[in-house]
Amino acid sequence: MDQKLKILEDKIAAAHLGGGTARIASQHKKGKLTARERLHFLLDEGSFEEIGMLVTHRSREFGLEKEVYPGDGVVTGYGTIGGRLVYVFSQDFTVFGGSLSETHAEKICKIMDLAMKNGAPVIGLNDSGGARIQEGVVSLGGYADIFYRNTLASGVIPQISAIMGPCAGGAVYSPAITDFIMMVENTSYMFVTGPNVVKTVTHEEVTSEELGGASTHSTKSGVTHFSCVNEIECITNIKKLFSYIPSNCEEEPPMLPYKETDEKRTVLNTIIPANPNQPYDIRDVIMGVIDEDTFFEVHKNFAENIVIGFARIGGRSIGIVANQPAFLAGVLDNHASTKAARFVRFCDSFNVPLLVFEDVPGFLPGTDQEWNAIITNGAKLLYAFCEATVPRITVITRKAYGGAYDVMNSKHIGADMNYAWPSAEIAVMGAKGAAEIIFKKEIAEAKDPEAKLKEKEKEYTDLFANPYKAAERGYVDEVIRPEDTRSKLIKAFKMLENKVAVLPKKKHGNIPL
Repeated sequence: MDQKLKILEDKIAAAHLGGGTARIASQHKKGKLTARERLHFLLDEGSFEEIGMLVTHRSREFGLEKEVYPGDGVVTGYGTIGGRLVYVFSQDFTVFGGSLSETHAEKICKIMDLAMKNGAPVIGLNDSGGARIQEGVVSLGGYADIFYRNTLASGVIPQISAIMGPCAGGAVYSPAITDFIMMVENTSYMFVTGPNVVKTVTHEEVTSEELGGASTHSTKSGVTHFSCVNEIECITNIKKLFSYIPSNCEEEPPMLPYKETDEKRTVLNTIIPANPNQPYDIRDVIMGVIDEDTFFEVHKNFAENIVIGFARIGGRSIGIVANQPAFLAGVLDNHASTKAARFVRFCDSFNVPLLVFEDVPGFLPGTDQEWNAIITNGAKLLYAFCEATVPRITVITRKAYGGAYDVMNSKHIGADMNYAWPSAEIAVMGAKGAAEIIFKKEIAEAKDPEAKLKEKEKEYTDLFANPYKAAERGYVDEVIRPEDTRSKLIKAFKMLENKVAVLPKKKHGNIPL
C-alpha cells in the first residue's frame, strides 16, 4: 500500500507543478499568479475540492504524446466564498499556454453541469492562448460545448469571468455570455483577432493592450465591467460582487441584519442646484440614500452618463440605475442604454430589486446616435424595464423629459413606486423648446420676441416644470422631501418584498438586439 500511496503522491505533486518550475517563475515574473494561487486567494481557506486533477490529453499528433501534464492546463473543482458554494475553473498558462483541448473543455463542462444541478455560481479564471491548434476541430468543439452550457446557465446561476491573461479568438465568447467580466490592467487582454491578423487584413498597427487591454474594454467597448489594478484586486472584486447576489434564480440575495434608526438625511436637501441647467454628481444622491460604504459600481468608466451598481438599503441588496447629470447632462445615448439594459436584466434574473434615480433631459440627438441605432438601443432599456418583475422604485430628482421619462422606469411601464422631489420637472421637453413650438406665432408677432419668449417660457415652467401634474394623475405616487428619501425607500422595499408578477406565457420575448 505504501508504494501505491507513493505513486498517488507523485502524481499529485506533478499536477501541482503544472508546466514546471521554470514556467511558474516566468508567470510570476510577468506579475501574474499561478492558477492554483488564484484559487487560494479566491476561496475560503481549506474549502477547495479539486475535480479532474489527473486528467490528461488524448492527442498524439505533432509531438503532443511527448508532453503530458496531469490536469491538462486547467484546475477545476468547487469550494466556498463566505461559506457559500461556488464552482470554479482556473486556466493554467504554464501548461501549453493554457490552451483549450478536448479534455480541458470536458473538465470545465463537468463543473458547469454540477453547478446547474446544484444551483450554484460558476467563476472562471481565464488565462489561455485559445484553442490548442494541434487538436484541430476537437478543441473548437470543446469551446462550443462550453458556449452552449453558458447559454443554458444564463439567468439560472450567476456566471462571473475574470480575465487574468490572454483571451483570444473563440475563447472570448464564453466570458461574453457570462454575467460579469473583470480584467487586469497591463496583463490581460481580449480580442477576436490579434494585432498580427489586424495588420495583415486592415494594415493597422496596434498593440495587444491598445486592441484589447483592460483600459480599452472598460472605456471604449464596454466589454469588461471592471478594470482592476492587479490580480488581487480582481479577486477581491469577485468576492465583493458575490456578496450582493444570490446563488441561483430561485433564491433571494443575501440580506444583512439592519436596525432602523433616524433615517433622515438632510444633506439630500442641498444637492440639487438652484439653476436647473447646472450639473451635480448623482453619486452624492446615491451615497445619501444607501447604507454607508455599500455602493459597488459596475461599468464605472464606460458610458459615464449613466451610473449602475449594487448597494444596500436597510441591509437589503439592490441594483441602482441612475442618470448622471455631471456627464453629458445625463442624456441617454447608445452606450448608456445598453449598459443599463444589461444590468437591469441581470438584476431581474436574480431577484435583485431595482432603484432608479432619474434626471434625464432626453435622448442624445445627432447623426452619430441615429446611424448607430439609438432607436434600437434605447428600446433595449425600455424592454428590460418592461420585462422586469422584481420590485422597482423610481425617484425623480430633477428632469424627466420626453420619451426618456417613459423609459426610465416610469409608472406606465410597471414601476411599483414612483417618488418625486419638489425639484422634479416632468414634461414632454424643456420649457424653452416647448415655448418656442407652442407659442411660435405669438413670439414672432410680438414687438419684443425675446421678452415674449421668456414670458411664455415662464408660463410653461410654472405649469409643467414640476411634479404636481404627474402626481395629480397618479403617475407619481408621492412628492417627498429629499431628506425623507432613504426612509421611504426602506419602507417601500420592505412592503414589496413578497411581490409576485406573472408575465404572459411564452417561450421568450424578442428583445431588440
